[in-house]
Amino acid sequence: MLLAAGKGTRMGSDLPKVCHPIGGRAMVCAVVDACLDAGCDRIVVVVGYKQELVREALAEYGNTVEFAVQDEQLGTGHAVMCAEGAFPEGMREGTDLFVLCGDGPLIRAETLRTVLERHRSVGAAGTLATSVIDDPSGYGRIVRDATGRFERIVEQKNASTDELKVREINPSYYCFDAGALFGALSRVTRNELTGEYYITDVFEGLLAEGKRVEVIDAVPPEDVLSINTPEHLAEVDRIFRGRALASGTHTSSEGTR
Repeated sequence: MLLAAGKGTRMGSDLPKVCHPIGGRAMVCAVVDACLDAGCDRIVVVVGYKQELVREALAEYGNTVEFAVQDEQLGTGHAVMCAEGAFPEGMREGTDLFVLCGDGPLIRAETLRTVLERHRSVGAAGTLATSVIDDPSGYGRIVRDATGRFERIVEQKNASTDELKVREINPSYYCFDAGALFGALSRVTRNELTGEYYITDVFEGLLAEGKRVEVIDAVPPEDVLSINTPEHLAEVDRIFRGRALASGTHTSSEGTR
């Protein structure tokens, strides 16, 4: 599942954020490609703001990509709730589900395979990949207890002074047992400060239910670069094109797969 409903207000454009080009194609295409290369057999994209443009950008994938609609922007948890109908109860047992952001085009298929392998090998209800970066500003922080065990994810806007010093961050790479995800999500409440539903709160819910949450430091720092401004976009595009050149993958203004 890819979350792609947001506008991206700091981009200085009316385009949906995920439609801004990286390597000559809408950045969301790079995320879809990584999922397909990792072996995902269904791609559900949650759309909202100017959804027709996102649908158009993904038209090349045909029926491989399905869509769910988030009419109101009420947070990441709400976005996943809006896609629940694509995963009816009879299909959830034994189904592992990635939840990823459509604006992270530096994602690698090998990282997704690593996360899924760990998720399955330990029988986790939910697995999140983390990254340790020099400047964690803007990212959710990973909070651990005195023994180093995962406790929760705290968003920057909700973090304490000490939590803001944490350099292990949440780059939003999640893998869930589908049944456990939607069960825990039904009990997530709105954040008092923002009024939003956070997908990150699902992990606390799973722990409270006695289910296993696995954390794996699997995401290279370069891969979690945020795209919030045109300058960020240019930097990620440079990295993306450099990778494509090194691997022999062609990029162009028309775009290829």
